[in-house]
Amino acid sequence: MTLHIIRRKIINSLMLIIASLATFIALSFLGWLFYVLIKLGYPGLHWSVMTLMTPPPGSSGGLLNSITGSLLLSTLAILIGAPIGIMAGVFLAEYHPKGIFSTTVRFIIDILLGAPSIIIGLFIYQIYVIKTGHFSGWAGCFALSILVIPIVARTTENIYTLVPYTLRESVLALGAPQWRLIVFLLSRVINGAVFTGILLALSRIVGEAAPLLFTALNNQFLNLNMNQPMANLPVTIFNFAMSPYPDWQQLAWTGALLITLWVFIINLICRLLIKQHKIAH
Repeated sequence: MTLHIIRRKIINSLMLIIASLATFIALSFLGWLFYVLIKLGYPGLHWSVMTLMTPPPGSSGGLLNSITGSLLLSTLAILIGAPIGIMAGVFLAEYHPKGIFSTTVRFIIDILLGAPSIIIGLFIYQIYVIKTGHFSGWAGCFALSILVIPIVARTTENIYTLVPYTLRESVLALGAPQWRLIVFLLSRVINGAVFTGILLALSRIVGEAAPLLFTALNNQFLNLNMNQPMANLPVTIFNFAMSPYPDWQQLAWTGALLITLWVFIINLICRLLIKQHKIAH
């Protein structure tokens, strides 16, 4: 065995050890996070959390208004942002993908993907909250929808570019117009992958507190009026975690555990959908 081969084996073994150690450290921190969340959040996980509203200090209560508000805000944000993101992704992939306008839109999407969510919240605060004179659920919904758009747009564009060009040619050769080709691909070929992108966007916004602090704010009561401040789980967790009251701190840990479970379930569904999409193709 030559010296060169021995050197290659040593370097390979060393890099394998470093990569394994880095993976172990990353998984250790993730496991530690789950351990702390379960240890501190599970004792407060009972039925009253889902049925009672946030309490005043020193009394028992739950997170009903916060959970309801988060579900409403996230759902409306997806309903607003997902169609815009899908149409933007289709435009970037199918109509002049290398044009100046498409390049500019793609650059803006890249900026939005990396922009801190608090900047989005301040933007909506400036153009909407100040103009209306009050915090509202709609303001929070608009802020979250801006976070949804670039994720869905980038996912849709990437999926469209993976479709074989021969499939496009076969549809167009039959005399179908461009819009029918897009509808065919979206409804028959890549619908599962686009839905996966929507779920990924949902997992991103469900735990966002920063943009909601400047838009929806919070509410101690169950409120379904989108023109008023609306309770939401991330802001409630932030407020309760910073409080000196043990009962509020317990609810904050329980709320953090709930959000973590929601994100875990959403990502698990995404993995299953991606796996099924690969098997189908």
